[in-house]
Amino acid sequence: MTARIEDDRDPPYGWLMVAVVFTLSALSFGALGAVSVFLKPLAAEFGWGRGETAFGYTTIAFASALFGVFWGYVADRFGTRWFGVVAALVMAFALFMLSRQSTLVEFYGFYFLFGAFGNAMVASPLFANVGFWFRRNPGLALGLTASGGAFGQGVVPFFVGQAISEYGWQTAYLIMAGVYLCIALPIGFLIRESPRRERARTAQVAEVRDFPLSELEVVAWISVAVIFCCNCMSVPIVHLVPLLTDAGHEIEYATGVLLVLMMSGVAGRILGGRLADRIGALPAYMVMSLGQTFFVFWFPQVDQGAALYLLAVLFGFTYSGVMTCILVCTRMMVSARFAGRAMSITSFFGWTGMGLGGFLGGLFYDLSGDYVWSFSFAAAAGIINLGILSLFYLRVRGAKRYFTEGVVSATE
Repeated sequence: MTARIEDDRDPPYGWLMVAVVFTLSALSFGALGAVSVFLKPLAAEFGWGRGETAFGYTTIAFASALFGVFWGYVADRFGTRWFGVVAALVMAFALFMLSRQSTLVEFYGFYFLFGAFGNAMVASPLFANVGFWFRRNPGLALGLTASGGAFGQGVVPFFVGQAISEYGWQTAYLIMAGVYLCIALPIGFLIRESPRRERARTAQVAEVRDFPLSELEVVAWISVAVIFCCNCMSVPIVHLVPLLTDAGHEIEYATGVLLVLMMSGVAGRILGGRLADRIGALPAYMVMSLGQTFFVFWFPQVDQGAALYLLAVLFGFTYSGVMTCILVCTRMMVSARFAGRAMSITSFFGWTGMGLGGFLGGLFYDLSGDYVWSFSFAAAAGIINLGILSLFYLRVRGAKRYFTEGVVSATE
């Protein structure tokens, strides 16, 4: 009995892993958020269009999608021991080279490198590792971990905006490179594989699951949903700062609104995880998706005052809750042995959606001259996501009913 209790207890090192991956994801996602701050200075310097420049964000997203699947397979086969160290070195190098770039090819190439060997290694494989450090309240642990992304997407663009105003875009990239190296490299050495993942990776017998759908079907449903879910959320992430500066606001004000949005996202990711622990991961995902879909539509209609900050808080809270719920859905519906691949595959489609949303938001601006159509597109994508999640929910309920009836019949 005592051995069983000890086995179920969450190892204290798991909380250190939460802190490490929180910090790495803050840096990684912060660089993505900072693309919106570099967008107008780079477009002005080199004569690029908004769509062309926003495609830098798309490049990170596509690189993260493609290489994320590969790193997921590597993580399931060999573990994630050195992922943080490699990511730290590559992120710093890519940012340093971006300070020296002068063409779109270089711009896209260095952001692709950042995504492929930085963000792709920090995101899904390490989240999968963290999730299986915890048997009790994994939603809370993943919510705290994922809140690093929201924290970084608020803090990094805010300080980057100040650095650009004070020193110019090239020096801002150089400062980012130095800070990233000094913070990320030391903590990268602290990463360890969770005992449960380690056992699952080396076990000869497959882990027993109690979820009624196959792992492949689960991954398929989540993957289709997140394409549209991430289209919805990426438009304000990439284009909120340009939207506000177009309206006549200073960049400090615009990045301040983004900071408020992302700081509310920190709470959204944590509470989204708690909500998933209480009502279930999929219902929590649906609730948060409904909020993000409703609030994203109003950004072009509200451009100042308390109403803008309130809108930023509400959207930031719900969109960030969505991010956590996606992770918790995958954690709760697949086995430890398959978790790295499952999170990486769903992230592939998520990053694809993020990349498309960021690019299409800029393209709609270039075609229409304002952001109304861009944010309307985001809301439409959110509605499609909600429809897919509703069908997934009905499918799970039906499968559970069939499974329960089968068990009862077998025992009669």
